[in-house]
Amino acid sequence: MTARPQSEIRSHTLVVTVAADDGRPILDRRAYEMLAAQLTVAADDPEVRVVVLRGLAGCFCLGGDFSEFLDAGKHQHLIEAVTALFRTLATFPKPILACVEGDAVGVGCTILFHCDLVVATPASTFRVPFVDFGLVPDAATSILAPQKLGYAGAFRFFCLGESLGAAEAKALGLVSDIVAVGAAEEAVMEMARQLSRKPVEALQQTRSLLKGETEGLCNRIDQEISLFHRALQDETTVRRLKRIARLAA
Repeated sequence: MTARPQSEIRSHTLVVTVAADDGRPILDRRAYEMLAAQLTVAADDPEVRVVVLRGLAGCFCLGGDFSEFLDAGKHQHLIEAVTALFRTLATFPKPILACVEGDAVGVGCTILFHCDLVVATPASTFRVPFVDFGLVPDAATSILAPQKLGYAGAFRFFCLGESLGAAEAKALGLVSDIVAVGAAEEAVMEMARQLSRKPVEALQQTRSLLKGETEGLCNRIDQEISLFHRALQDETTVRRLKRIARLAA
């Protein structure tokens, strides 16, 4: 596959592609590290006022790299990379917008809960099959999902593993806007341009007040990651993940 598009700054907006370096629509350890590093730099860069997350053409992100789940020798570095990204998202001080065209699965969906606005197309789908894999949700979504979707909506989404279409996701509050196929990035960039013209300090302070404290999110991220790591050491879960990986191959 070809490499993913490079990140770029357009009119005070950092545009980042959520994908592995080799062009796969997934997040592996290196992709987690790179995204966390980019956000850390952007947080302190006065030239960056807004961040936009986008996927590859026709797909936002299909989740984590199964090969890393199944290699115990990679778990420690993977856990460190995942934790760093989620904590960075939870404490990021500037607006984050997402452009979702196609599927958002697993971590490709849970990172959307940290976004202030999510623009999707009618063809977009959202799914978090953690429980089916024998795993728990990540990215503090055990807090954020009930807040955004309501308890019953979050329970159905995570525990039944239901796939949401764009209209359902908008009705629940995960998606803020639905636009025509091919128009999502333009719509997101227009929102970013509007935000970048606002008084910076007032915008960031207002966002901080709306989102509330972040310490609880970071503590929950650590708790979720601990349970996730423990599940990856369970023989039954590993067998299930290997079976799923074979079916997906």
